[in-house]
Amino acid sequence: MIEILKNIQLIAPLFLFLSLVLPLVIFFFYSSRFNNKQAAPNKQTVTIPSYPLIGSYLALKRSGNRRLQWESDIVQISPANTFTFHRPLGHLQVFTGNPANVEHILKTRFSNYQKGYTVISTLSDFLGTGIFNSDGHTWKFQRQLASHEFNTKSLRKFVEQVVDAELTHHLMPIMASAAQQDQTLDFQDILQRFAFDNICKIAFGFDANYLTPSVERSKFAVAYEEATEIIINRFRELFPLGWKVKRALNIGSEKRLRMAVREVHEFAKNIVREKKRELKEKESLESVDMLSRFLSSGHSDEEFVTDIVISFILAGKDTTSAGLTWFFWLLSKNPRVEKEIVNEILDKSEAAVYDEVKHMVYTHASLCESMRLYPPVPTDTKEAVEDDVLPDGTVVKKGSLVTYHVYAMGRLESIWGEDWAEFKPERWLEKLESGKWKFVPKDSFTYPVFQAGPRICLGKDMAFMQMQSVVAGILRRFAVVPTVAEGVEPNFISFLSSQMEGGFPVKIIERETSN
Repeated sequence: MIEILKNIQLIAPLFLFLSLVLPLVIFFFYSSRFNNKQAAPNKQTVTIPSYPLIGSYLALKRSGNRRLQWESDIVQISPANTFTFHRPLGHLQVFTGNPANVEHILKTRFSNYQKGYTVISTLSDFLGTGIFNSDGHTWKFQRQLASHEFNTKSLRKFVEQVVDAELTHHLMPIMASAAQQDQTLDFQDILQRFAFDNICKIAFGFDANYLTPSVERSKFAVAYEEATEIIINRFRELFPLGWKVKRALNIGSEKRLRMAVREVHEFAKNIVREKKRELKEKESLESVDMLSRFLSSGHSDEEFVTDIVISFILAGKDTTSAGLTWFFWLLSKNPRVEKEIVNEILDKSEAAVYDEVKHMVYTHASLCESMRLYPPVPTDTKEAVEDDVLPDGTVVKKGSLVTYHVYAMGRLESIWGEDWAEFKPERWLEKLESGKWKFVPKDSFTYPVFQAGPRICLGKDMAFMQMQSVVAGILRRFAVVPTVAEGVEPNFISFLSSQMEGGFPVKIIERETSN
């Protein structure tokens, strides 16, 4: 009780401040409605109404669950595909889809564009100082450590074995059962659970059994999901004060977050302690998961290894599942492409091993094309350390947020041509004299789906291996058929990664060629 009273004393001045300024906000808002008219969007002029204190928040709020599309539309019609958004309390945020700007942010002036205080402070209760929530020397050290491990053949082999086992023993039986019983599956949910089981095994060596219907969900899996959801909602609040007050008072969603984070961290630390005991007794660990690798290389600080592994789970949990969800949706609308992929799969052996799937060039191109239109991480935001000017002339003030909009970039005619809206894997391919396809990659600053520059995704090759293995395993035996009405387009929404709003209901049809 004493602690609560102290916290109330700390925030009382803030409530007094709001009670004084709120009437002014309302006055300026209504007066501005009659004195400001929004200019019609065109390539020369983009005007977003802005008001004192709240900035352009109302315009953003009106976009509802189509926020990404709203931002993307403005990027597309803005000069140089860049615009500046007025956030509450006078803060600025630059949105860009210009590849020259992206290279400037992610490479040329890398040191000037950091995760920054806003992002790090919002995520720190959950991710601590893990690799995806740190800057400077902390980030660089973890990056070097992780980079070494990701480049080992033994880790690649381990990932391959994990994915193959999960696919064979868990995912395929669920799909076979659904096909036999004519059952409708939320395929997005299935792929998310599959990815969670995979990444937990790869990161911790722990089988979460999140996909298996008959197994009770582990407390770790449930807590991780809840913590992720609440931490994401922090970014959606108009003022950070809201969640910070709830955290100080330990009430509502912030109380649930504290409990969920405690569950996740205690579970992770128990695994760390068990592995450290094993390492002390045996002088080496038999398991080859990432945690075991970090401990075996001499990094035994509990907080450090826990934060870095929890970060990797977050990075791998929803990204591959998001990529696959939209991939299967696009295949259902493009039977010609599906036929090409199935033919390519049938030309390979049934073993979904890396040496087989890495030669599936058309499938690889189709996944790249799918993620162009529906990127797993549709935007990424940095914070400017000092004043700067982007290559297109946009002024960036110290402390401003700068967002490169991956979703918008995949829709720019200036990059992809007039047919940008078409799902066309061939734009990634070149026909050789032998008649075979050759994959032609795009510049990472034009296609920053896996970031670019010093922070480029370490797990890129691993992600493609997982996705291609899943695609090969599923399409060899089944067709995935959406149950939505003809002409209905699912809504693309984003949290930390993208999702299909309302799920992805499908029927599973067994192929005649699989018999």
